[in-house]
Amino acid sequence: MILCAFLSGVLPAGSAPAAQQTVGRVGCPHCVNDGSEVSVLLQQADALYASFKTREALQALGKVLQLEPNNYEALGKSARGYIDLGDMVSDSDPDAREKKLKQYQTAEEYARKAVKLDPNGTWGHFYVAASLGKIASQSSVSRQIDLAAEMRSEIEKAIEADPQNGFAYHVYGIWHRRLAEIGGGSRFLASTFLGRSIPQGDLNKSVEYHKKALALNPTVISHHLELGKTYIDMGKYDLARAALKASLTHPIQFSDDAKHKKEAEQLLQELKDR
Repeated sequence: MILCAFLSGVLPAGSAPAAQQTVGRVGCPHCVNDGSEVSVLLQQADALYASFKTREALQALGKVLQLEPNNYEALGKSARGYIDLGDMVSDSDPDAREKKLKQYQTAEEYARKAVKLDPNGTWGHFYVAASLGKIASQSSVSRQIDLAAEMRSEIEKAIEADPQNGFAYHVYGIWHRRLAEIGGGSRFLASTFLGRSIPQGDLNKSVEYHKKALALNPTVISHHLELGKTYIDMGKYDLARAALKASLTHPIQFSDDAKHKKEAEQLLQELKDR
């Protein structure tokens, strides 16, 4: 799969419960917590999501959307939640592909509604890219190729809307590495038999974007992990080891962080004699 597992573990989560804050919520630093029902529900959703209670967070967000169907923040965070629900479906489930796709497509719907409401908002575009990446992981090669260009466009729009969105840089770093990994033979076959042209990736760009992500969010485990993977592809094993070791020094913040740490340990073991 060209873009399989494209966006694992890069979705921003909540931190501590925000009930005592008067200004600022996850992804909305200037939002005012004025004590209104919508404000309280959005803070509850952040706290629940930070505690890895995704379904409960979505219930709170659903109540917000009942009160305010065009609430941009709730739409974006609903997209995030449905991506997580898709990720929770076990690969051993005989209907895993269909179940995952259903959740990822629901996430895409919420994200596109957010973009329609605010074309200049970073998170709407980010979650469109995120949901498309997840859909690609469950799709045919030809569908993945079709989605790659739109994913790049949405990531670039997210960055243009907010150059401080480190998660968007992270995703762009993965995008470049995934596309750079595709060999000439696969590109020839895609062009000849599928009538598709696969976008080009660049490992140097991948490093650049991962470093930007780290400059903005230095304690995110997956940022270090993905930078390490790019260095492995480049044959820069000392730099890869340093990045992977760095990923092990930070505390868990996201639901996939334990898995990411385990993956970093496995990669370090594989690099032992390189």
